Amino acid sequence: MSIQQRLAKLNPRQQEAVRYIDGPCLVLAGAGSGKTSVITTKIAYLVQVCGMSARRIAAVTFTNKAAREMKERVGQMLKGKEGHGLTVSTFHTLGLNIIRGELKALGYKPGFSLFDPEDAKALLRDLMNKDAQVDAEQINAVQHQISEWKNDLVLPGQALSHAVDEDEQYAARVYEAYIRHLKAYNAVDFDDLILLPVVLLQRDSEVLARWRRKIHYMLVDEYQDTNVSQYLLVKLLMEERKTFTVVGDDDQSIYAWRGARPENLVTLGEDFPRLNVIKLEQNYRSTGTILRAANTLIANNPHVYEKTLWSEMGQGAPIRVVVNRHEEAEAERVASEILTRRIKERAEWRDFAVLYRGNFQARLLELKLQHYQIPYKLSGGTSFFSRNEIKDAMAYLRLLINPADDNAFLRIVNVPRREIGPGTLEKLANYATERGVSLFDACHELGLEQQLPARAVERLSRFTHFIDGVRRRMDEGDALAAIRGMLHEMDYEAWLYQNASAPTIAERRMANVWTLIDQLEKSMKRDPQESAEQIEAEESAETDDVEAAISRLVLRDILEQQAEEDDTDRVQLLTMHASKGLEFPHVYLMGLEEELLPHRNAIEAGTVEEERRLAYVGITRARQTLTLTLARQRKAFGELMDCTPSRFLDELPPDDLEWEGRADKEDPEKKQARGQDAIAGLRSLLG
Repeated sequence: MSIQQRLAKLNPRQQEAVRYIDGPCLVLAGAGSGKTSVITTKIAYLVQVCGMSARRIAAVTFTNKAAREMKERVGQMLKGKEGHGLTVSTFHTLGLNIIRGELKALGYKPGFSLFDPEDAKALLRDLMNKDAQVDAEQINAVQHQISEWKNDLVLPGQALSHAVDEDEQYAARVYEAYIRHLKAYNAVDFDDLILLPVVLLQRDSEVLARWRRKIHYMLVDEYQDTNVSQYLLVKLLMEERKTFTVVGDDDQSIYAWRGARPENLVTLGEDFPRLNVIKLEQNYRSTGTILRAANTLIANNPHVYEKTLWSEMGQGAPIRVVVNRHEEAEAERVASEILTRRIKERAEWRDFAVLYRGNFQARLLELKLQHYQIPYKLSGGTSFFSRNEIKDAMAYLRLLINPADDNAFLRIVNVPRREIGPGTLEKLANYATERGVSLFDACHELGLEQQLPARAVERLSRFTHFIDGVRRRMDEGDALAAIRGMLHEMDYEAWLYQNASAPTIAERRMANVWTLIDQLEKSMKRDPQESAEQIEAEESAETDDVEAAISRLVLRDILEQQAEEDDTDRVQLLTMHASKGLEFPHVYLMGLEEELLPHRNAIEAGTVEEERRLAYVGITRARQTLTLTLARQRKAFGELMDCTPSRFLDELPPDDLEWEGRADKEDPEKKQARGQDAIAGLRSLLG
């Protein structure tokens, strides 16, 4: 299909957004208004009609999934060399590319490590334990504060001078030590992927000019989710040419808690006075009734740019509001209704989604779905590979096959505790950097004795000799037996019991580690069809087998973190935050009660506007039918507490709502018909 044919399929506003290339452009894209089509068609338009080289274009978004989808769609339009060199990535990947290209200017060595949030937490725990025994909550609070400072481009010195109380002063001192240690380890954390490029581009005009020459046009998806540093990255790169398109929706800004600044929409107009605003208001997803409810609700929030969604999908069914006696009745109602509707409407399980404010609301629902044998997928659960005990075991395995893996070394040198503190590791890292060797190799060098006290050298030496011994046993015989022996010898199980809040938790964590080792064994199993000669030839390469198997596990870890797609036929359970960007034929929104939606914290903090946007996101996920449920009573701290219906229910158009379980609002005939429907559905199920 040619670019002209693709343009012809877009509506007039979408076409305008694609064709406008002469200056800064904000596309205000309502829910379900086809924004991805606009971005991907615009990339093809820039290349095929405007003659711009694809390598000069960068399109950025927030998730790997969104970047993958965009890349695939652009790939269908730009064939062969046309799309060569095009950047379609997340903000963080773009930042990582800038860091890789500017290592010298930033003062990093090649092969730097990227600390994930758990690695960063482990370092903070070590740094904070020097002062006193700190609890997990305090570590999380400091980690969150440091992340906020980095997102707002506040460097350690500034953090200390701006600190308003003792807690912030303490966090600022930890921040300073944390940055110093990361640099000594030749490592960066997730927030650094934006912070470091922005700071570098601000202070080094030569580097800035180089990246401005590389990127001539930028497209930014989900612009309302940008934080201070992400917006500055776009501004710095585009300030000269002013050729960019940002696509966003202020009504879907629901990530303030992780640094998103919806006010960046206002800042954009101030920084670029020639900003052209194009509104996409035609919705291709939902019925008129669902959109009217969404528009009426969100009109209660103040707006910089007004917009009203409309659709040609017909009015559709009324929105049902189901009042239940208590939370168990609510979960029972949702589960049994999905079952009967699937039979009656010949729907697929995947057509149904249940959304809620907090993950805890899914527990009862899961039990009810299991009772009815309804298959479901729970989004947002902890991945096997992201568990701490698995990351520890994986770090040991990585170090066994590659002693130069500094990140793995840092994770487990003090797990279980070997009294090797962050001060020792900082000096070790500085020594390794001077010598140009890995941390592991540096522990074997005699020169280290000049840098560290004898006790510290002895402890490091004991650790590396332990690892060397395991590697030797792997080379000499049964590699798996050597790995199992290592876990027993260092008494990792005792360490888990020591650090777990309950023995059952430690037991479960150790069972996870043995599951990983079993997976490793399965990964090494040979094909039973192999000939005796093949087996004999490979007997001597058992360590290679282990290395290949561990590498496969590492790869599986990465893939599992990225595997967000799931096409199996299951009911989808997810939080409203996690539902953004998705759509389903039939949606249930659970827990429409005060202190749940809007959440108590938001009511106390005066941030109900963001909760209203969250409810708006939930409503606009529905294509055909929307059911809102609430409970009269809910358990809190072991007691049944009375619940108040959410204020958001009063903000919906009353004529579009059909109430159930509330005598003053319910039609008795419909109630009777509903009961008969439920019985008929169950009969057909049993029949």
